[in-house]
Amino acid sequence: MLRFDKVCFGYDAGSIIRDVSFEIEAGQCVALLGENGAGKSTLCRLCNGLLKPSSGTVTLAGKDTRSVRVSDLARTAAYLFQNPDRQICQNTVREEIMFGLEYVVSDIEEQRRRCERMLSLFALDPVREPFSMSRGERQQLALASILAREPALLILDEPTTGLDYRECMLIMEIISRLHKEGTTILMISHDMEVVADFAERALVLSKGRLIGDDTVRVLMKNRALLSEASLLPAQIPALALELGPGFEDVFTIDDMLKRIKEAQ
Repeated sequence: MLRFDKVCFGYDAGSIIRDVSFEIEAGQCVALLGENGAGKSTLCRLCNGLLKPSSGTVTLAGKDTRSVRVSDLARTAAYLFQNPDRQICQNTVREEIMFGLEYVVSDIEEQRRRCERMLSLFALDPVREPFSMSRGERQQLALASILAREPALLILDEPTTGLDYRECMLIMEIISRLHKEGTTILMISHDMEVVADFAERALVLSKGRLIGDDTVRVLMKNRALLSEASLLPAQIPALALELGPGFEDVFTIDDMLKRIKEAQ
């Protein structure tokens, strides 16, 4: 689905992405982790051609992103920006969802069907003016507008930032459902609880370099790697690390309760 081969990217001021290589297979849910300024958003913009590598190759669904128009790549990959206000540009909720559909679906009835599905899925008012909505509602609208295109790869830049717990769970449950249905997910997140609950694999960036690539379960227990990337593990893996021997395999609250019961 997505491959980086010795990718570098930078401006005159210096490099942001340095010699990064990895491959994401179709159907995976991958978290992209790292401190602020590590290069996470830049890497995501390289995924769908919004940025072109200075050297190396980015391949999306078998296509070199340097030789294909961004509009063509958008048929495969959809990008949710951290700030929904950078995406929303129409006067009503319905118009916002329909806006992106017009570029990927030619049949008007199919456009309407997909729009109605998103309105129902997110319980959105079709005639509401987007900027009269709360931050969380606008995030849901931005997500609905890209999901309507039914992308094979969904790129999410901090999808839960600024949301309350209910809004966070609503969005992540929808993303989880899409993953189970076969959508490939690449998600930037600073919320390690969300990463632990929803991602199966993690890539870790530090100063533009890929320093970690493993299952979330393994990476959450790697003290040295997390420290290098200025990250803290989720609460249960962190507690397991503190408890030491006998708790090495504990990752979820159910794991912890089971282990405590066995020890009694």
